[in-house]
Amino acid sequence: MKNFGLGKEKEYFIEQLSMLLGAGMPVAVALSAIAKEIKSSRLKKIIAAIAADIDSGSPISASLDKQGIFSQSAVSLIRIGEQSGRLAENLKVVALQEQKEREFRSKISSSMMYPAFVFTLTVAVGLSIAWFILPRLAGVFASLHAKLPPITVLLIRIGSFLGQYGIYVIPLFILVSGFFIFFVFIYKKTNFLGQAILFHIPGIAGLLREVELARFGSLLGNLFKAGLPVLDSLQSLAESSTLYRYKNLYLHLFERIKEGNSFQKSFQAYKNTHELIPVSIQQLVATGEQSGNLAETLIKIGEIYQAKTETTAKNVSVLLEPILLVIVWLGVVAVAVAVILPLYSLIGTLNP
Repeated sequence: MKNFGLGKEKEYFIEQLSMLLGAGMPVAVALSAIAKEIKSSRLKKIIAAIAADIDSGSPISASLDKQGIFSQSAVSLIRIGEQSGRLAENLKVVALQEQKEREFRSKISSSMMYPAFVFTLTVAVGLSIAWFILPRLAGVFASLHAKLPPITVLLIRIGSFLGQYGIYVIPLFILVSGFFIFFVFIYKKTNFLGQAILFHIPGIAGLLREVELARFGSLLGNLFKAGLPVLDSLQSLAESSTLYRYKNLYLHLFERIKEGNSFQKSFQAYKNTHELIPVSIQQLVATGEQSGNLAETLIKIGEIYQAKTETTAKNVSVLLEPILLVIVWLGVVAVAVAVILPLYSLIGTLNP
């Protein structure tokens, strides 16, 4: 929640800080200059708090960590930059990572926007028909005293039930659905359930894997390139990951490499690693480790999967659209058939 509403201004803050420090400007003066350009009152307060911490002798990495607006991997990069005298360069890397994370979220959100809109509209129309139209149809058909098809009988019963209890049932349904979505997909302590569901949906599972592999390569590669030790980099990677399957894998890599194992042996020791990281990517990582080019190899992997993510996100949207349209069509056909069949029966009784 600390990042809510900061958006691009947080990226602007870190980019400007990198540029001003690279030009030789003192940190306190740079923060003061940036604060004048920032529009967000929240971010202005955060910058003021960072400036106060620095005036009292605190390093900028510790102050940013206390404010909680950047991930642990970003804070680790900034800390290494302070210790190595490469603060401006590492801040630039942090700015690039923030931009990539925002682009990932934006691509996924945009690809899911239309299917989510269609699904929401379908549910809203369905509830409206059930609440306002079905009870009236039930009354009309009940007054015919004619033999009705099973689907119409079901429609009448649903309509009669909603006519009596709809004022309680519909709001309760919406409330329960909201709680279900929150606890299964959003709440941090239980969203592993939603992730398990998503990893079993064709298309969505592939998109999640590609997004995480892009983050794995880009983030880990840049952490290595900036000089962060392997164990610290893996710990930062695990902390930044929101997918439990990958978080567990990263923690496993941390423990195995801590024992002195290579990436290749660590991958092999984890059950079903190929489901999370393709064998070809494992071999690339192992080759990069042996040749001493692991950072560059990981960054290249991140670039490859970032490009794949763009294509897959578009394909998932295209795949979901017809599925949702079929669901809408089935609902419309069911209601239409339930209404038309008894009308044909009635016309048949009127014609000798």
